[in-house]
Amino acid sequence: MATRLMSTRLFRSAVTAGIMVAATIPALVPTAASAASAPLAEARIAEHFDLAEGRTPENIAMAPNGDAYVTFAAGRQVARVSRAGAVRVLATLPEPADGGVHTPVMRFPLTTGVVRAHDGTLYFLYATGTADLTGVWRLHPGGRPQRIAALPANGLPNGLALDRRTDTLYITDSVLGTIWKVPASGGTPTAWSTAPELASTGFLGANGLKIHNGAVWATNLDKGTVLRIPMRRHGHAGKVRTEATGLTGIDDFAFTGRGDQLLATLNGPSEVALVQPDGTHSTVLTSVDGLQNPTSVAVRGDRVYVLSAAYLTGEDPNLLLARLDC
Repeated sequence: MATRLMSTRLFRSAVTAGIMVAATIPALVPTAASAASAPLAEARIAEHFDLAEGRTPENIAMAPNGDAYVTFAAGRQVARVSRAGAVRVLATLPEPADGGVHTPVMRFPLTTGVVRAHDGTLYFLYATGTADLTGVWRLHPGGRPQRIAALPANGLPNGLALDRRTDTLYITDSVLGTIWKVPASGGTPTAWSTAPELASTGFLGANGLKIHNGAVWATNLDKGTVLRIPMRRHGHAGKVRTEATGLTGIDDFAFTGRGDQLLATLNGPSEVALVQPDGTHSTVLTSVDGLQNPTSVAVRGDRVYVLSAAYLTGEDPNLLLARLDC
């Protein structure tokens, strides 16, 4: 437990310092909720996680039955959270020999992006700053975690998406400003895009990642942007187009099912924004609703799931549920 407590404190220190350097937080004072904010209703905290155990939820993938698969960054874990709120740890990844102190930016090992395949296989990312562990990992139902692709130890793999048509995984690297791709069966990753729009300005660049309507979509935390990169013939990356700006501290996002409309988590400000196809956005959840540095969001039907890691508040990492009315 002492190790996990130290990891959590290091994470808070690293994130706080990085965000301040990047000037991505205009204020840490809670903002007032705008009527639980029209498009979202019935917001409530469904689950509280144990900060002392390193259970800082970083990313989320949904199962058909409504269970959620989450990565606990500071705990080096992948877990399943049932609809009833039961938390079951499925895998704890090995700690690097140096304790992860050479992990870029964060200085400790962390699990980040996660996706679920149709057969229940989980794919997730692990960043350690060491060549033997950093990369893409796979967990078959009932099996043991296995690394299937190595990624650069001097990078920070963060967002993860699965193109089910081609059985290809796409990965954002927040330090190297790169989107990698690798077959879901494993192998050697290739740099799919190194466009300048993906680069950081001092802390973390390319972050959240989704595949939607023939394109790879990504966020850039430092720049507060949502980016769209068309998938050209033979899988090549097209020209990057900036779809939205001014999203301070943007982390992960999810499409609502209404065209290109999406919900985005704003980590530092502790907000969720609704971003319209024309790039305009409005705040739909705030700290008043229980958000504490939200890291990721998922949409399943009219149900919205938001994870908060409490990286800066250090109080209550949690899972918030809300109903989508927009």
